[in-house]
Amino acid sequence: MLKYIGKRLLAMIPVILGVTLIVYLIMSLAPGDPARTILGEQATEEQVAQLRSEMGLDQPIIVQYFRYIWNLMHGDLGRSYQSRIDVSTEIFSRFPNTIKLALTASLFSVILALPLGIIAAVRQNTFFDSFSMFVAIIGISCPTFWFGLILILVFAVNLKWFPVSGQ
Repeated sequence: MLKYIGKRLLAMIPVILGVTLIVYLIMSLAPGDPARTILGEQATEEQVAQLRSEMGLDQPIIVQYFRYIWNLMHGDLGRSYQSRIDVSTEIFSRFPNTIKLALTASLFSVILALPLGIIAAVRQNTFFDSFSMFVAIIGISCPTFWFGLILILVFAVNLKWFPVSGQ
């Protein structure tokens, strides 16, 4: 069993490297200059060139990628372009709220799904059983980001129960 787990973990390494390479290349092809975005439109070309040099954006893309992977392996996720704070600090500052949200969603889903599943099992082959199965399949099949947008549209925009932006 440990040998199997070890093989699977080793097989993950090229997959992770491949995914990071593809994402990194796609992001590098995106329009815009990060240095220009950080400094704004009123910055001079010298200031932009200096920031590009400080950030290593003047290096070839493959050198930038390997530096990114090296830093990532050492726990350095870089700095946020907007807040200029370490990304790991930004992530960990939001982690408690993420845990609260995940636990609340899990609790809500268990409280809702358990009684509905029991009722559907007791009333097999009825409309309630078919409907609950339909809702469960839709819930599993629906991408969470899309479902989240739909919930925002319904509860924040249409019903105005919650603020749209969280403010």
